[in-house]
Amino acid sequence: MAALPTVQPDITLLLDMEGVIREATLSPAMSGESVDGWLGRPWVEIAGEMGGDKVKRMVDDARISGISAFRQINQRFPSGLEIPIEFTTVLLGGRAGMLAIGKNLQAVAELQSRLIAAQQTMERDYWKLREIETRYRLVFDASNEAVMIVSAANLRIIEANRTAIEALNSPRRRNEDLAGRELLHDVAAEDREAVREMLARIRERGKALSILVHLGAEAKPWMLRGSLITAEPGHVFLLQFTPASSPPAPQENGEQSTIEDLIDHLPDGFVALDETGVIRHANQAFLDLVQIGSKGSATGESLGRWLWQPGADLNALLANIQLHKTVRLFTTTIRGELGTDTEVEISAGTGEGGERNHIGVLLRNVSRRLPSHGEGDLLRTALGSMSEQIGKSSLRKLVKNTVSIVEQHYVKQALELAGGNRTATAELLGLSRQSLYAKLNLYGLDDKGPDTEETPED
Repeated sequence: MAALPTVQPDITLLLDMEGVIREATLSPAMSGESVDGWLGRPWVEIAGEMGGDKVKRMVDDARISGISAFRQINQRFPSGLEIPIEFTTVLLGGRAGMLAIGKNLQAVAELQSRLIAAQQTMERDYWKLREIETRYRLVFDASNEAVMIVSAANLRIIEANRTAIEALNSPRRRNEDLAGRELLHDVAAEDREAVREMLARIRERGKALSILVHLGAEAKPWMLRGSLITAEPGHVFLLQFTPASSPPAPQENGEQSTIEDLIDHLPDGFVALDETGVIRHANQAFLDLVQIGSKGSATGESLGRWLWQPGADLNALLANIQLHKTVRLFTTTIRGELGTDTEVEISAGTGEGGERNHIGVLLRNVSRRLPSHGEGDLLRTALGSMSEQIGKSSLRKLVKNTVSIVEQHYVKQALELAGGNRTATAELLGLSRQSLYAKLNLYGLDDKGPDTEETPED
């Protein structure tokens, strides 16, 4: 029969009848502590001010009844470490003294701390979710556009704002809720197939170009656009209906209106900026990127408001445009009003002649694009050689060399992105110009090209 495993207390104190420590034994888990200094001292003294009363009670209870109740004290060790210990005291036979047996509760205390931290995190997340829900409800109901959420499975309306209810219901049924009604029931018969095709494209690609549909008993014309949203228990369509105005009378600038309409329907974001980076025109795709509902909210704002590094990115973009008149493959991140980050690739150019003070900027969402193998491969190749040094160099040296390779790579990339402009490079990297010069000198990148624009330091 196999022997049963023995369980040793974390701390065992042999006390005399007066509560003075005669022997102290620690488990292997606490072998790093030395308690020789406790010998010959009353247990009350080493238990501290808070634990002294509890120790006195345990000693008295053991004298009277032979065993004390379990009590927890924060036991301070000679090294200064303080550990929560749960003790009980047992009276030994005759006048042999007492035995105090302690269990380490540090793991339990850590679990309790983690539980409290998790509860607080859940509470914060709950209130953040409530705040987002409230914001969504206010925006949803206050929108001047008719907005609906439609089930992707059966095309039944899940939710609709007040404008949508008024658009689809006849005047005598204006207050009737649309929830549960099938969307195509309120679409003119000749437009239903077009709506089905549009929703199929949205299901495949996430979004589709707007189409003209006629809704309600009066068959009023509306421009319909939509997007796909992942939700429980399945996908839903977010559909927006904008009243379609009657076609304008032919004018001399009819061609210009057609061009603006084409820009507004581009799948990539487009903005027209002035020389300082202030937005003068934006299309719908850009509004979707920055999560704004109307063009008026974007017009007059600086493009830098939504860039990942608002000052540095915009300054680098404008500096390159002024220098080269065009910019291609400028990568940055757009941060939307609701906190969503989208990686974009920017192409920009400035007009000639009278329009030279305006800048056209095209922003393409590349967050779903497969990673390229150019720049990444260069860095991976440089770092790959470091693995050969394992066993030949210390860990400290390996880490230092790896940091140097990565730092050199990104300093060089920022320098190329800023077109050699040291000031813009320093802003991109979040460094002072003096720190940048030091790194350029360190990595042999301090040769100034002919296109470098520097302003003398004061």
